[in-house]
Parts: sequence; C-alpha cells; structure tokens
Amino acid sequence: MPIFERLNKIFDAFSVTEKLIFTALFAICFLASLSLAAQVNNAFLVEIPSHGGTLEEGIIGIPRFINPLLEISDTDRDLTALVYSGLLKASPDGKLINDLSEQYTISPDERVYTFKIRDNVYFHDGAPVTAKDVQFTIEKAQDPFLKSAKRANWDGVEVQILGEKEVSFILRQPYAPFLENATIGILPKHIWKNATVDQFAFSSFNTEPIGSGPYRVTSVRQNSSGLPVRYHLTASSRYALGEPYIENLIIEFYPNEEALVDAYQKGHIEAINGISPATAETLKEKGVSIAHSPLPRIFGVFFNQNQQTLFAEKAVRSALDTALSKEQIVNEVLFGYGTPITGPIPPTIFPETSLYIESASSTEEAIEILEKAGWERNDNGIMEKKGKGLQFSVSTSNVPELKATANIIKKEWEKIGAVVEVKIFESGDLNQNVIRPRKYDALLFGEIVGRDLDLFPFWHSSQRNDPGLNIALYTNITTDKLLDSARVTLDPKERLQKYIDFEAEIEFDIPAIFIYAPEFIYVPSSRVKNINLGKITVPHERFLDIHNWYIETEKVWEFFVRNRTR
Repeated sequence: MPIFERLNKIFDAFSVTEKLIFTALFAICFLASLSLAAQVNNAFLVEIPSHGGTLEEGIIGIPRFINPLLEISDTDRDLTALVYSGLLKASPDGKLINDLSEQYTISPDERVYTFKIRDNVYFHDGAPVTAKDVQFTIEKAQDPFLKSAKRANWDGVEVQILGEKEVSFILRQPYAPFLENATIGILPKHIWKNATVDQFAFSSFNTEPIGSGPYRVTSVRQNSSGLPVRYHLTASSRYALGEPYIENLIIEFYPNEEALVDAYQKGHIEAINGISPATAETLKEKGVSIAHSPLPRIFGVFFNQNQQTLFAEKAVRSALDTALSKEQIVNEVLFGYGTPITGPIPPTIFPETSLYIESASSTEEAIEILEKAGWERNDNGIMEKKGKGLQFSVSTSNVPELKATANIIKKEWEKIGAVVEVKIFESGDLNQNVIRPRKYDALLFGEIVGRDLDLFPFWHSSQRNDPGLNIALYTNITTDKLLDSARVTLDPKERLQKYIDFEAEIEFDIPAIFIYAPEFIYVPSSRVKNINLGKITVPHERFLDIHNWYIETEKVWEFFVRNRTR
C-alpha cells in the first residue's frame, strides 16, 4: 500500500540511532495501548461464581441412617440435608421456599395443602420425582411400626394424589405450622417399595443413599472395622434449585471434639462445627474466623412442683429467679455465644417485641422476697420456714456447658440460703429414668422450639406426662386456650399477640427460670464465599444455602450478567 511504502522509505532514511529511538518509542506506545485496552476491558468485567473446587469438612460422629425418616444424630441429619430435598425448604432468612415443588395452595378452611411438583426434578439415579414418591414417604413416616421421629408431624394427615405431579395433604383441623412439615426429604419409592418395616433400618441405602438433594454420594471410605470414615459427595446437576457451585464435598468423621479440632489445626480439614464455646474462643484467639448464628432454643430451670412442694410457693420461685445472673452464665459459660432470656420464646422468632429485656439479678432483693414470705435463716445460714429448709436438687445432663451452668446456679442460690444438690446424668439415663417419669425437683434442660413457633407440646396442660414435653408440669386454663388458638391462627400478627399474652402469663406464674438462648457455632473454610447461616434452627441447616456457596470464580463482561438469575 502506498502509505506503508512511504513510511518504509522514511524509516530506511533514519540513522541507526534514530531507528533505535523510533523502535523503542513504538514499543512503548504499543504496550501502553495494550495496557489501556486491558484496563478498559477490566472496567466492564465482573467476578461471578464458577463451578468447581473441593470443600473438606469434619464432623463428630459416624452416620448410621442417612434417611429423613430414620435419622437420629446430627451426623445423620448433616448427610441427609445434603442428599435429600423436600417439597419446601427453609431459606437463610427463615422463610419457607419452593424446592421440589413449584407452587402450593392452601384451602379457605386451612385444612387442605396442595403441592405441584416441578417437571424437571429427578433423583440422583435419574428417576423423576412424582406424587407417588411423596405419598410413599409420608405413609412410611406414619407407619407406627417404623417408629420414625417424623410420625408425630404427620399423624392424622391424609395424603391424596391428584396427578403424577400433584399431591394434597388433608388435615383434620387447621394447624398453622404445618408447612414446616413439607420440608421432609422425599424417598424414591422405586428403591424402597420392597423393603419391609423390619428391613428398612438395615438397608444399604441408609449409608449409600439416593435422594434428590444438592449433592449425591459418589464414594464411601471405611476403616478396618467397616465403619465409614469419609464420604465423597459430588454436586448434582439436576438439583431443583440449580447445580451447586462447589463441585466436591469431602466429609470426614471424628470420634470427639478433641480429634476434630486437632485435625483442623493440622490442616487435614478446613471447616468444622459442633465445637463448644470454650473451644471456639480458643480458636478465635488464634485468629480463626468464627461464624455464629442464634438458635431457636431456650435453656432454663424447670420446677417440678409435684415432687418438690417448696416450688409450689411463688415467693420461692420468684426469689430463685431474682438471685440468678443470666448474663454471668452467658459470658462465663458460653463466652458470649448466647443471649440472656426471660421467657419461653427464643428472641430470634419475634425480635421486634420487647419480651427479652433482661433485668439485673440481686441477691439482696431475692432474700427480701423470701423474708417477706416468712422465710428466715437458721443457725446454719439456711433459709427455713415452719421447720422446713430451702433444700432441693437440680438435675441436668453430662454436658460441659450444662454442668458449668448448674455450678453457677448452685453458688448463686446458696448465697440466699438455699441448699442445692446438683445431679449429673448421662443423656440417655436423664431422658429415660429422670425426665420421662418426671423424677426431679428441678431440671436444667433445653427446648428446641423450632422455626415456626408451636409451644403446645412444651406448655399445654395435656402434655404434662410422658410423652408430652411439659417438663414444668404447668397447668393454666388461660394459657391452654391461647396455645390452642395460636395453633390454628395463620395470621402472623394474631399469632404474635396470642404468644405475647401467653408469655405474660408465664412471666407472672414463674413455672421455670429461663436463662439463655444459645448460638450455633461454625468454623467455615476461608476459601468458601457467600456463606449465609441466617436463621438456622438445627446444625444441619448450615447447609440450607450450600448450592450458592462457591470457591472458584471467573470474570465476564457485566453486560452478560446484568439480568442473570441463578
């Protein structure tokens, strides 16, 4: 071309020095142009999650039943949450969202719940999820011979198939928290239909499960005793809410907290949970990032007035409540991973109310309450009334936090002239031989209230005896009516007011001393992004949003992701 010929002649006319200078300047301009172009390009690029990566997490215990109907341990529930999915699932903000279902409707009389299952949902073996799988799962849960822990949730519920992808649940009467039951993991009927009740618990599919959840089991490593020590799970491309970004999950199992933390500190695993507040505080001091989230649980001392008549006197209950420093327990035992409470409703459920304002404890005020009620210190410094001393026992579980709490309670109550014996039991022994027959003076224990508030099992007078959970053996006609009404009220504002009224009655009667609501503690991997614990109710719900966690990223032009949806 003429212009290049002229430029070539001009370049040839340069001296050697001029040619070197020209070449250097040209190179500088060329590189500067490339740099400018790259900067302009980067200005329009955004970083987005990309599929890939591996997360290794350690948990305490060995899975036995990776099955939504048979799960009995936190380890079982962790794996079940990863492998199975339900019609609905909870989101980190505490709301229930569609999972296997694409929509649901509630009848005007609030007794019929109808679910439409998505067309493109499959089990990990490729079989489609249908209404028959839902019906099979619920009817198995209802089978009294299977003894599923989920049976109570589905007692009296009729399951009706309306089509291949449509199913209805018919209730005997309205029940406001019912939707929570629809989060139960769905079993594949074609795999389980030939298993009898006797065979159900021994099926290999309890340890090598097939579900429709975000992850599928690809391999299991066992030790020389045949016990599983490692599960390898892979992201399911057919998961209803989208294929998880993290491609591989490695779950390692450890016998206790000490072994778990040791493996973490040696770098064998990169995420752990199920650790005590004391261990969390130690790791935090070493620079480890600790994630924590409030749990809808409450711990307190429940009085058994039937066994220990001292507690029938309200002044005694009031004095014991006044003498106890709940902030001290939260700070010294939980290292701040908890909230002091004054009522039976966890503060996470109705945070907009002022039901949880903590009042200061006072030994002097507690003594004054007792003295006004006719109690006096004897020569040994023990409070006494009509020849009977203020003497009783507090029973609790052999758990470090509960034992430490019990010892603080003992010291605080001894300051006001009480004689307190702390009785420690192993968990199974406590449940079977103390709680179920109601053989305790006072019980330091916890209640898992759950996401969708239903206090009927814990406080209704009909639940005073086993298998009911009214461990305070509380009886009050007014609260019974409030609890009955709250169960069938779907309007959130109306339910809230009923529970505010209920808690006011509890505060007046003092059937228990409410101490704290604990927090869930999790040590996440520093490589994983977008972890959102939110409002979890049990440990396995840390995985509620796992399909949105990611490790790998890529950069693309913003134009292509501006309207991008998951």
